[in-house]
Amino acid sequence: MKRRRAREYALQILFQLDLTGSEFDEDVWDEFWEGNEEDADVKEFTRGIVINTQKNIAHIDAMIKKAAQHWSLDRMAVIDRNILRAATYELLYKKDIPPSVVMNEALEIAKKYSTEESAPFINGILDKIAHSEDLVHGSRKAKK
Repeated sequence: MKRRRAREYALQILFQLDLTGSEFDEDVWDEFWEGNEEDADVKEFTRGIVINTQKNIAHIDAMIKKAAQHWSLDRMAVIDRNILRAATYELLYKKDIPPSVVMNEALEIAKKYSTEESAPFINGILDKIAHSEDLVHGSRKAKK
C-alpha cells in the first residue's frame, strides 16, 4: 500500500506540473509536503517517479502517442495523461516491478481519480506499451 500512496502522490505532483507548465524542483517538492507527514520510503519512491518521469518525458510521451492511435496527448484528460506517463515510466525503466503490477496500480488509481471510461482507456494504452518491442524482448531500460 505504501507504493500505491507514493504513486498517488507522484500523480498529484505530475498533474500540478503539467497544469502549470512547471519543472520539478526543490520548491515544488517542499511545498507539496508542507504540513503532510509521510514515511521516508514513500517520499523516496514518489520522488523517483516524478523526477524520472520528467527526465524521460520525451521518450515516455512518444511511447504513449504510438500506443494511443488517433489520440493526441493534448486531447487526453490531464489526470489520464499523467497516470499514463507515470505508469509508462515504470513499465520502461523499472525492471524490479512486473508490468502487471504497474498496470494494475495505474488502473486502480484511474478508478479513484478519473472517470469510469478512463480505466479501460488507460488499460488499452498501457497494454500496447507493455507488449511493445521495448518490453517484449526484455530490453527495458536500466533501472533508475
